[in-house]
This record gives sequence, structure tokens and C-alpha cells, in this order.
Amino acid sequence: MNTFGISLILKMGCVCGKESVNINNRRFYTRSRIGEGGFSFIDLVEDAQTHKLLALKRITCHSKEDEKVAMQEVEIMKTFHHINIVPLEESTLNPINHYTKAVDVVSEVLIVMPFYRRGSVEDMMERLKKKGEKMGEPELWTMFLGICNGLKAMHHHNPPYAHRDIKPANIMIADDSTPIIMDLGSAAKARVEIKTSAEGRALQDIAAERCSMLYRAPELFNVETNSTVDERTDIWSLGCVLYAMAFLESPFEKVYQRGDSIALAVIGRNLKFKENSGFSNKIEETVTWLMSVNPMERPFIDAVIDKVEELVHASENRV
Repeated sequence: MNTFGISLILKMGCVCGKESVNINNRRFYTRSRIGEGGFSFIDLVEDAQTHKLLALKRITCHSKEDEKVAMQEVEIMKTFHHINIVPLEESTLNPINHYTKAVDVVSEVLIVMPFYRRGSVEDMMERLKKKGEKMGEPELWTMFLGICNGLKAMHHHNPPYAHRDIKPANIMIADDSTPIIMDLGSAAKARVEIKTSAEGRALQDIAAERCSMLYRAPELFNVETNSTVDERTDIWSLGCVLYAMAFLESPFEKVYQRGDSIALAVIGRNLKFKENSGFSNKIEETVTWLMSVNPMERPFIDAVIDKVEELVHASENRV
């Protein structure tokens, strides 16, 4: 999904004549369209009473199955209350009883959540790239620790949940630089036993639809029969995100640009690190540790947090 644009939005003025949306006795005025993906749109809205700017996610459902998936996102957002996970402001399901000429629409699910003016980690990466700059290592580790803490809340839930689409575009930055994991539409119960080839193909198809290729774990490209997939799919993605935050691109970006197979590059862990990056070797060591091709060799989130906390303290002491 495209992340929330910033500069254009903040120039918007009067809401006169704009559409109003009522959700649970709260009225919101739409200001502008700020993002869209394959399944939804994001509008910038203003609370009619408080004038607070918020983000409204509109998910158009073309079937009852679409509706079920959209409402699952709402339920998952209701489940987690953590500083590093996007909170739910309001939500509703609007049935639609007519058909358009092009395609039937069963319903629309509306999700109101905070609006983050600073955009996403991906937006930050683009700004740094344009300036020819990079993140400082203490800042990088501190932000990465926040992302890990958000995932810990999901992985420690009973039953554990995996996000399955952790990437820079899905991590917003609050005004105080707190990273916020968002877009829980791909999240699901983490531990899945694959007993048949049909179950493997089904999970593979879901991953292809909802999990971004450049950050997708190897076991989701080729789901093996008689295997178990667990929350360590997110640990692989964390490794990709750490690499991207340091080097301002996905570890498989160049493979993608060449038009080569992402799946082969991921399964072969075709990782290349930039020389003379200015970062300590802890970046490369941690990325390599997180991105083990065999998920059983990857750490769980608690071990990751213990390691990253050490690195945060070490980098702060070096400053």
C-alpha cells in the first residue's frame, strides 16, 4: 500500500463541500485521498467536533469472503493496545444494496486511525536518499527496537499472531519518532501446520496476495508439505527492514530492478552489503542472523530484543 503523503495534504484548507462520513455518531469530513493499494483507499479526514486530522481506510468488499477478511483486520486492531501498533479510533461495516455497472459491491468497511504527519519509514528513506544522507546508528537501533517491541506484542499473544507484511511502508513515524506498525490486513494466527500440498498452495497463494515480495520470508514462497510456519516469518522481514533502514533500499531491490527472480534470490539469501557504509559491523551481523533461510534457525522475538537492547546501549555509549 502507498504510504500517507504529507506536503500536499497539509496545504489543504477549508473542508466546505467535502464529503462527510458518519461512524458511530462521529462525523468526519474528507480532506483528500492520501494512499491506495490493491484492496483499499486511505483518505485524510477531519473530526468535525475536535478538528483533529485522522486517516480513514476504506475497504471495498466484492464478496462475503472479502468482508470477512476486512472485518478480521478490525478485530486484530481491537486486540492490540501497544505504543508501537496502530490504534483503532473507529470502525464500521456499511452494507451496499446496489450493483454498479462494472462490478458488484457487497459492502464497505471503514477504519479510522491516527494520521502520522511524518509518514512512514519508507518516506524517511526516500528523503534521506534525496539528500545523500543516512540514519545515525543510535537512531537506527532505537527505532528498530520500537518495531521489535510492537511485534513482540503480536508474537506473545495467545495464540501468537504474525504480521506477515513488515516493511518500511507499513511502519509509520509518530511526531516523537516512535515507530508504529500498521496495516494489519495481512496479519493472521502465526502458527500453521501444513499437512497437505493443498494447504501449502493455499498459504502460498495468500502470501503472494498479501505479503510484499521484497520482504517475504523464504518459507512463504515455497510452502512445504508436513511443515509448520510460525511467527518467524516476521523475523526474516525484520532483517530486511533493518537492511533497508541502513542502506535505504530492500536487500533484494537490485534483483528486482534487473528483473531477476526474487524468489530465487530470497531462497538463496543473495545478500550483498555495501562496503565503507559508515556503520559498525553489527548491522551486517544482525541482518545475517535474522535472515536465516531455515526458519528453525532464526531467533524468536525475545532474543532479537535482548540483542538490540544491547546494541542500543552500546551505540549510545559510543556517541
